[in-house]
Amino acid sequence: MLYLGVIIALAEGLNRLWGTDAEFTRKIVHIGSGNVVLIAWWLQLPPWVLMGASLIASIIALISYFLPILPSINSVGRKSLGTFFYALSIGILAQWFWARGYPQYLAIGILVMAWGDGLAAIIGQKFGQHSYEILGVKKSWEGSLTMMGVSFFVTSVILLWVGEPILIVAIVSLTVAIAAMGLEAFSKLGIDNLTVPLGSAVLAFYLIDGLL
Repeated sequence: MLYLGVIIALAEGLNRLWGTDAEFTRKIVHIGSGNVVLIAWWLQLPPWVLMGASLIASIIALISYFLPILPSINSVGRKSLGTFFYALSIGILAQWFWARGYPQYLAIGILVMAWGDGLAAIIGQKFGQHSYEILGVKKSWEGSLTMMGVSFFVTSVILLWVGEPILIVAIVSLTVAIAAMGLEAFSKLGIDNLTVPLGSAVLAFYLIDGLL
């Protein structure tokens, strides 16, 4: 929680003191907070710690959605429950995988969301020239391909780290990357912050289980 507090405080400082764009500070929180799973993995924290942190973060996110107390989390006028879904996904994956001795799948789900979606948004907003639309949600191919590439990289690194065979890692990582790109393309009300982590983690788990 201390780490998350520092990330939020940094983003709030940029937003309130220097007038940094609220969407940019959201991505600082988005990417930075996802790395908490690596700290938890390194420290071998019990699952209840992650689930408790998820509950607290979910409550704060909901309060911030209705009351603009933290612009770095929910900018004024932005109708999105993405931060709430993000926090909720950590708790769900902690219960599904961390508690059963498979921390790598929680890490895959959260880091694909944190880095993949975060960088996709930044690249899409800055360099996106080729747009498309799905059910009223506008995206750019530049952003979506960034999501796919980062998802492939994140999944590969984690699976190689835990010792999975290279060929299987390549197959699983490519499949997860394509799926994550597809799930991220539909982000109405920020629902991708739930579907991407859960979908990526579950898909990786069952593919590894089926291929080995």
